[in-house]
Amino acid sequence: MSGRRRSAVPLIIAALMGVVLVIAVRQWFGGSGSDEQASTDPSTGTVTAPGDCTTVTVVASSEKAALLGELANEYNASNPEVEGACMWMAVATKSSGAAATALARGWDEEIDGPRPDVWSPASSSWAVLVDQDSTDLDRPSPMPTERPSLVQTPLVIAMPLPMAQALGWPDAQIGWKDLAALAKSPKGWASKDHPEWGRFKLGKTNPHFSTSGLNATIASYFAATGVSSDLTSDQVADQETRDFVGQLESAVVHYGDTTLTFLENMSQEAAAGQGLTYVSAVTVEEKSVLDYNQGNPTGDPQTLGVAPPPDQQLAAVYPSDGTLLSDNPWITLDAEWVDESKARAADDFLTWLHEPAQQEVFTDAGFRTHTGEPGAPITQENGMLPEGPTSILTPPAPAVLADVQQSWDELRKRAHVLFVMDVSGSMGELVTSAGRTKLELAQEAAASAFEGFAPDDEVGLWAFSTELGPNLQPWLEMQPVAPAASSIGPMQDDVRSMVAGGGTALYATLREAQEQMLAELDPSRINAIVLLSDGQNEYPPDANLDSLLDQLQGESTDTSVRVFPIGYGEGADPAALTAIAEASRGKYYEANDPASIEKVLASVLSNF
Repeated sequence: MSGRRRSAVPLIIAALMGVVLVIAVRQWFGGSGSDEQASTDPSTGTVTAPGDCTTVTVVASSEKAALLGELANEYNASNPEVEGACMWMAVATKSSGAAATALARGWDEEIDGPRPDVWSPASSSWAVLVDQDSTDLDRPSPMPTERPSLVQTPLVIAMPLPMAQALGWPDAQIGWKDLAALAKSPKGWASKDHPEWGRFKLGKTNPHFSTSGLNATIASYFAATGVSSDLTSDQVADQETRDFVGQLESAVVHYGDTTLTFLENMSQEAAAGQGLTYVSAVTVEEKSVLDYNQGNPTGDPQTLGVAPPPDQQLAAVYPSDGTLLSDNPWITLDAEWVDESKARAADDFLTWLHEPAQQEVFTDAGFRTHTGEPGAPITQENGMLPEGPTSILTPPAPAVLADVQQSWDELRKRAHVLFVMDVSGSMGELVTSAGRTKLELAQEAAASAFEGFAPDDEVGLWAFSTELGPNLQPWLEMQPVAPAASSIGPMQDDVRSMVAGGGTALYATLREAQEQMLAELDPSRINAIVLLSDGQNEYPPDANLDSLLDQLQGESTDTSVRVFPIGYGEGADPAALTAIAEASRGKYYEANDPASIEKVLASVLSNF
């Protein structure tokens, strides 16, 4: 997707993604200055503090929000006050990229959720982007100069342990340049005496959406130039730099909005005895290595211990040529709605969070303290090195960071994608809340999403129901996969012309689509199918899900077509669609509310 067009995607996310509150406010907090109880508005998720308490809203990144919410419960129970006035800390979660976009354009509570008084993204890099975006929008930046750290976790390159050991872990110095050389080598892992592992494959999230993707992208530009600070726009634009970054991007299997996609797929393949076939490395935060090795790739404290540790551990490689910290800054906003009492309450809460007992809650979960000290779980036995990275990079200046994102848009791996859309009769159902049918909502969202592709991406469009094609096959090729420069306009016209009718020939259509995509596979691109379906398979000539899954899994990840299914509406078949995603090493997305389809499609397209 082009830089000009891609920049609109986070705006869609920010505009349509509501803030989900993480704290469950307990009724026995009546001691906080009033006999009244806190309450939560179920329609908006807004927490109202008890009695006359002033609410201080903290919007935090997802990987720490649950822990922070639990600590806020404990803090609130101590009846915190500022000059005799009761204060109440409410913690909400919103992705760092979405929150950054919302803050830069002026937070709108109707579409962005409760407005933050304190923002704690995963990395200060997002604050730098807010500064730059605010300047571009001719708005004052709400980012203060002081951005103290709450906790830290460095960006690492997580590799299956045997692969890391083949590169010399834990003793050898391994950096981005080593990975670029391995990606460039036509021998792949055979150059390290392991031809059975195939080519080097990298998992990396989209830097417009994800902190790990953003920090990995920044680090690759630093590594290309050899500098450790003060990266310049001229260095970003230098052809040798672009060649180096492009070589790393060429090894990417796909992108995405969250590292969880990679970690879950790795976990599933490891459980099936195929732990070295999906990706060779994935750029994640150090904390995620511990979560994965504990059998809890989501990092959710509530699911810790539910699944056993994997047979194949990950090892955290700390790039010798530099990495960035997810420093989890505590940013009390420089905004008119943050008065002195809220600012003082935020400072008091942070001071309390910095105390050893509270820091230990975070270090037990795999974070490092706000000064970078490791906790007890960070050990070599757990796949990490307590000493951590040897070279810490500082995010570049705002304008340079914006240039890095723009340059990545130009250098990212290109896509070869087929959209397959369900037009069965159920797609004609009215969505009462939106006043339009499911198909109409999907048509509008798809036509808009198509514009996000770069001219040299390759995109095509199919529709399916039953007996749709000229030979009464259930699928109809509306536009073959072709360069987006020529295909997007006709695809938009075709998608708007779709009419609902017939049944849902899900398996037969996907089987045929995958076979055609395999026949035209381009190893230099991300080969994928985006499948939107609102129902279960209703086609007796092909009702064999198991054989379809076997076909999708194939024999090699080097020649796979990944499927990204979207379960659209309450009538979709999430079990089958999830199995399809897992077999093809893609990801399942859910749009139970058809009105959310534009937001969901934006997340899907982050993979390309």
